[in-house]
Amino acid sequence: MIEEPIESRRIYEGRVLNLRVDTVRLPDGRLTTREVVEHGGAVALVPLHDDGTITFVRQYRTPAQAVLLEIPAGGIDPGESPEAAAHRELAEETGLRASRLEHVAAFYTAAGFCSEFMHLYIATGLSEATAHQDDDENIETVRLTLEDALSRVATGEVRDAKSLIALLTLQLRRA
Repeated sequence: MIEEPIESRRIYEGRVLNLRVDTVRLPDGRLTTREVVEHGGAVALVPLHDDGTITFVRQYRTPAQAVLLEIPAGGIDPGESPEAAAHRELAEETGLRASRLEHVAAFYTAAGFCSEFMHLYIATGLSEATAHQDDDENIETVRLTLEDALSRVATGEVRDAKSLIALLTLQLRRA
């Protein structure tokens, strides 16, 4: 079942990701290639307010060529812990600070071609902080109830994997 690595060749190095092509030997001896997007890992947060509402972010996503409604998320900087990244991303994207972070899940975002591993947190004890969006971000925040967010899943307005996993996790915790 395990593929034996034979050769690895990095063909692109970028600010957010790298791309490599691996030659691997399959269990039956055949050689094939795998294209791998290397990503340093990420965090995603469910900012859950005392009244039960959730803060989402709305932003244009070039790969999807659409404006998406998502939970806040971002990359883990080199040397940064997932929890520190979660606090930083929450403040940057939403202008919120959390007194508590609960790690509720961790998952590969697209294991068929990408190494990105994402940590999901529920952020509570929220208070106002200063938003410092990255220079290349244009984000609007939106507060929704869980029920409203789930209805937006049904209509296709919420359609990215991390947000779907987060909403499913919240729904299962309520059950």
